[in-house]
Amino acid sequence: MTTDHASAPRPASRRTVLTALAAAAAAGSPLLAQLATAAPAYADETEYPSNTALYRERAGQEGTSFSRRFRRHEQFDTSMTTVAAFRRTAILALHGGGIEIGTSELCLGIAGYSPGDADGAPVLPTVHDYWMFEGLLSSGNRVLHVTSKNCDDHVALATAASHLNVLSLHGCQFDQLKLPTGTYPPTGDRRMAVVGGLNKTFRTELVKELNAAGFPAIDSLAPAWATLLSEFNGDHASNPANRTMLSMGAQLELTTELRTSLFDDAGSRGARASTWNGEFVKFRDACRRAIATVESGQPLL
Repeated sequence: MTTDHASAPRPASRRTVLTALAAAAAAGSPLLAQLATAAPAYADETEYPSNTALYRERAGQEGTSFSRRFRRHEQFDTSMTTVAAFRRTAILALHGGGIEIGTSELCLGIAGYSPGDADGAPVLPTVHDYWMFEGLLSSGNRVLHVTSKNCDDHVALATAASHLNVLSLHGCQFDQLKLPTGTYPPTGDRRMAVVGGLNKTFRTELVKELNAAGFPAIDSLAPAWATLLSEFNGDHASNPANRTMLSMGAQLELTTELRTSLFDDAGSRGARASTWNGEFVKFRDACRRAIATVESGQPLL
């Protein structure tokens, strides 16, 4: 199973090394001067500064190192006297595949499709538009991570901008959250959904539905958690979760234990596609109920 992007100590990046070499070169070493300019800056970065930088550095590798998948459902309004329904919510997985495992499958499931058959017909009566970026490396997919606020994929941003709501799915580790051990002991239930984003109504519904379905969930922007979970609250205006028509949306940071519990075998892409279980269905449906409640308060004008 591929580890999450934050699971290992951050190594010195190529940029750091080249900076040191350049400094040495400035001191008069011709060999170091050659080394300092011998390679592109981003190839070994732990994190790319943007999707554009990643796509340029890995040109020609789509389908082998990474993939992008999306679906925008065709709709028409040909009536001059009535208002047709439109897709109000999009599901995003910015770090899918092997980067933050399980988020691709959840993206498809919540959107109304089978986690193992994105090309197939919907399996649920209501569908949502979706976009995902996936790491396809056999290992070390964390190098493909782009911080949410730095996402500049034009399809991802266009998808967010054309919807009232976005639900963005992410992965984290339980120990990263540093929750109070009296309430959340490290040896206890390490499944946790940290709910963020600027849409308070959406956050409230997600917390309610996930807890009711048996998944521990907390609102990261509630007063009790706002300071502790500030790094996981998805409140940045440039986060695609908030780049909606309403300038607000929702984000889920899901611990590794929660995500792996949704599959009988979470160890590989193929296994996850075929072994999603009853817990997956419960989590999927809880998110869909939250979406339906939020949408019901957004009448057509």
